[in-house]
Amino acid sequence: MMTAVSLNRYRFRSVWHVDACPADVYEVLSDIANYPVWWHEVRSATKIDDETGELRCRSFLPFDLVVQVRHSIRNQQAGLLRATLSGDIEGYAGWEITGRDGGTDLMFDQEVVVNKALLRRLVLIAKPFFRGNHDMMMRGGFKGLKQVLEAKAASRDS
Repeated sequence: MMTAVSLNRYRFRSVWHVDACPADVYEVLSDIANYPVWWHEVRSATKIDDETGELRCRSFLPFDLVVQVRHSIRNQQAGLLRATLSGDIEGYAGWEITGRDGGTDLMFDQEVVVNKALLRRLVLIAKPFFRGNHDMMMRGGFKGLKQVLEAKAASRDS
């Protein structure tokens, strides 16, 4: 039997490869306050303290998710970033950053439970749309990350 929690639980994984060094990738991904600069679906970021920020995200569905993001693991040497999430969604999100073939492999992993009341009420009919919304957000993030890393490399080369 599916419970309300299991219906509202999501697990996402994305694997990307970028033509940039792991240190540059880590620097961009660890700076949550600047996500809106390159990740257009992250509409705003507000720094709360050195470890915590609040993100307002929206992809193609007509609603915002407001999430407090708190770094729980920041280990550049191991290529690990992880944050606990609370607010409209609760759980964690993390990046594994690994140098390979002159570039960097990234694995994004997220497991959350939706807290936002509207989304919880719509889950039975809208779950595929929520997954599609997340996929679109991740495509936007991948595109934006590649662009910001290319600009970073170009400014270093000039």
